[in-house]
Amino acid sequence: MRTKAYGTATGPVAGFLENPVIGMAPWILFSLLVGPGRFEIAVGVALVAVVTLIVLSRLVNRGTTWKLLELADVVFFAALAVIGALASEGTLRWLETYAGEVANITLAVIAFGSMAVGMPFTIQYAREQVDPALWHTPGFVRTNYVITGVWGLAFLVAALAGAFGDLVLHNPNNIWTGWIIQILAIVAALKFTVWYPDVVRARATREATGQGPEPPRLAGLLLPLAGLLVPIGIAVLIFDDMWWLGVALIVAGSLLTKSLQSQNQAAPAPPEARGTP
Repeated sequence: MRTKAYGTATGPVAGFLENPVIGMAPWILFSLLVGPGRFEIAVGVALVAVVTLIVLSRLVNRGTTWKLLELADVVFFAALAVIGALASEGTLRWLETYAGEVANITLAVIAFGSMAVGMPFTIQYAREQVDPALWHTPGFVRTNYVITGVWGLAFLVAALAGAFGDLVLHNPNNIWTGWIIQILAIVAALKFTVWYPDVVRARATREATGQGPEPPRLAGLLLPLAGLLVPIGIAVLIFDDMWWLGVALIVAGSLLTKSLQSQNQAAPAPPEARGTP
């Protein structure tokens, strides 16, 4: 069973707000929305998301402290809003083209920089969900280094994909570099954030007691990515000229999803599913 939250509030809303993914939501929204003619909309949506999440976090968890990612959210998007309001047409066109890469690179720097100074940014969220006695244990710290590193890599991949579309293909709206690759990188990091702590807990339990559930299988991590191949194939059929690739992705996604579902269902049920306390 998952450890009870140790913040000032409990429940699904509190748990939702204590997830590091929520702190990255404004950045993800911005990097996916921004593009030619959409800079102001993307900044506006991101700012609304930032303010809403911070207000909700303070209302639900009144004792919560400011986190590195929250501060970065406020500073980055407020600065973009001011720059966008005062920018010349040339600067605004540059921002419309490259602001997505700037946001993704900034997040990658935050992720790797927080690791370099010994405070991976996910650890501030994780500490609100576990007993303080675990905060400095090697397993807890190492888990947050790994998850933070995966997020850093995901945003680096998204930045490189966007830069390739802008600088090499000269097409910011390219379906692959502007959407598919970036979405796959984010979804992979999202799923890993949920999957990996369960693996660590299961391994630690088995090492300490010699019994307990088996760690979740790799199929559980890959299943959501395989499931995305079908809608990606449909999008390629609609928006791209390579119809054969769209058909191949749909077929491959369907077959791979079925195979991974069989592997995942064959794994022993977690203790929650068996009613184990």
